[in-house]
Amino acid sequence: MMSLLGRSEVDTGEVFVNFNQNITSLAVATNGNYSLYSLGSVDSTLDKIYHTKSDDLFLIERLFESSLVAIVSQRAPRKLKVCHFKKQSEICNYSYSNTILAVKLNRERLIVCLEESLYIHNIQDMKVVHTIRDTPSNQQGLCALSSSSEHCYLAYPGSVITGEVQIFDAINLHAKTMINAHDTPLAAIAFSPSGTEIATASERGTVIRVFSSQDGSRLFELRRGLKRCVSIVSLSFSTCADYLVSSSNTETVHIFRLDRSAAENNDHGKQSSDDWMGYSFFRYLSKTVTSYLPTQVTDVLSQGRAFASVTLPEAGVRRMCAIATIQKQLRLLIASQDGYLYVYSIPSIEGAECQLIKRHDLRLDDNYAMDVKGLNSNVSIGGAAGVPSAAAAAAGGSGDGGKGAEKPGSSSNAAGASYASAVKGDEPAGSSSSNN
Repeated sequence: MMSLLGRSEVDTGEVFVNFNQNITSLAVATNGNYSLYSLGSVDSTLDKIYHTKSDDLFLIERLFESSLVAIVSQRAPRKLKVCHFKKQSEICNYSYSNTILAVKLNRERLIVCLEESLYIHNIQDMKVVHTIRDTPSNQQGLCALSSSSEHCYLAYPGSVITGEVQIFDAINLHAKTMINAHDTPLAAIAFSPSGTEIATASERGTVIRVFSSQDGSRLFELRRGLKRCVSIVSLSFSTCADYLVSSSNTETVHIFRLDRSAAENNDHGKQSSDDWMGYSFFRYLSKTVTSYLPTQVTDVLSQGRAFASVTLPEAGVRRMCAIATIQKQLRLLIASQDGYLYVYSIPSIEGAECQLIKRHDLRLDDNYAMDVKGLNSNVSIGGAAGVPSAAAAAAGGSGDGGKGAEKPGSSSNAAGASYASAVKGDEPAGSSSSNN
């Protein structure tokens, strides 16, 4: 999932929000605090499973429902800390040569994105297994990591001029494919839950495309709008992979339905001879007409439109969106930088309105969120850049890395055991019920 807010935006007092990989929890950071919430009962209540005071954070990534979180603070923007939040302990930390712009996790890999390089860690022991250096300048830290262990792919921009996507096999450590997705630079990329598809949007923001991550073939082309170019902020597949949702700097959130059966029928289906006057003649007529039209017009005619949409109170607010099945109901979740989480039902009929079910205020600790007993803590886990944690100091510490990251330190074998259990999810923290 994409996360919202860079350091400058957190400085203004806005809220950082980020969903975990399978949309079962939400991370929220405000000035001096961060919290984790369960989304299992989001129709009625937002259950807080963890809260702590900390340095102001601008990146938080939780590994599925495990106790493992990766954080980066404004105070130390070159340092990544990996923490076991249930034990309220720092497991290890890494320092890098430049500001960390993005962190992505799955059960096999942890990715750290800098402006001109990507570090691939083995998440089991946090060793750097590969470094992709000299990437095109990526000031926004745009990258995506598939949540699938079977198709563990990393995607990142291959150009600053066009919308080229590079897909890298993060397990076998080699380039997978390159996709010329758009004519203008990329603004958003996202993998499907299986990792076999990737959605892309350019800085122009009018067209969203879905490609096969295996061979780069185009599967869907979706039109967000015709009237104006926008900045796509969030792009996400639903957990069932049947929908794609996007948000931008406008007030509208668009939901697209990905009808794979219809796409297959259009490509491979055969019609009976007695249906020629219907289906076949229509296809013949449409092809004949469009052959006389400019390419731009025929492209517009062939693009899919939004299945449903939501209009929010105001434009200019960055929002992160996700679609998940929660308590057997399909839900649209919209987390915004102004501190609200909106919950909508998704209609079964194309063109119908999404209905607002609940609006949670993420700034209120007590009215809309309940702490799980025993997990609330005032322990600070932030630290200054280059200052090792107590665990790291006991094991030789970690300072500023010259060309990349340093080895993580731990104080004892018990810390290693805690790390292993956190990665495997053997010690779930709080009631984070499955949404799938």
